[in-house]
Amino acid sequence: MFVDSHCHVNFPELADKLPDVLEAMIRNRVTHALCIGVNLPELPGVLQLAADHPNIYASVGVHPDYEDTPEPSIDTLTALSRRDKVVAIGETGLDYFRVTGDLEWQRARFRTHIRAARECGKPLVIHTRSAAADTLAIMREERAAEAGGVMHCFTESWDVALGALDLGFHISFSGIVTFKNALELKDVARRVPLDRMLIETDSPYLAPVPFRGKQNEPAYVRYVAEEIARLRDIPVEEVAAATSANFFRLFGVSANAH
Repeated sequence: MFVDSHCHVNFPELADKLPDVLEAMIRNRVTHALCIGVNLPELPGVLQLAADHPNIYASVGVHPDYEDTPEPSIDTLTALSRRDKVVAIGETGLDYFRVTGDLEWQRARFRTHIRAARECGKPLVIHTRSAAADTLAIMREERAAEAGGVMHCFTESWDVALGALDLGFHISFSGIVTFKNALELKDVARRVPLDRMLIETDSPYLAPVPFRGKQNEPAYVRYVAEEIARLRDIPVEEVAAATSANFFRLFGVSANAH
């Protein structure tokens, strides 16, 4: 069985055909999915999806790409973390690629999320793009290791992966690892310990080969696992078992909840 540790099934592209998305998950042995919160106004939809479906879980957070949006406080995030089926704080982090200018507000928001995660005892879901050094520095300064979590949709170097692993974090691979030109990332996928690895789709984005360029969905997470198995020369069942067990352990989810 497979688990999609990071998706956005509340986004209209997937929410509008949710029965088909859920049926495709069953056909592809994808048993659970974590639907990620990206801002506060859309959070009720994420929480409702988790409430309506026993195998879908939720996170609460404000993505670093969202500049003109209500800013979360530590108290707000910790209160929301107590909602039913909320298993993580995030998606949070730094993105110097899509957003430019004075980004101190991003760094302050990231610190707020880490402090909230430490306070409520929930793991972090971290996004980093073109900002690896600052991301790791803030994680160290704010003692993110006390909360733990995952570097989602990882696209950085082995040195960055090692920095995150040293802080006790997991590394999650998306469909990007199936792309032919992602050579450095493929090397990272060979080297990350299996007991610290997750797989994800980040759907509706970043569909893996053979669906690259098309709309992604949780069912396609199996193709991520198959590529990692190929890279490591191990059975795909071994990748599936390890990444699923890691998900259940990290997020405190029961494997029987589906």
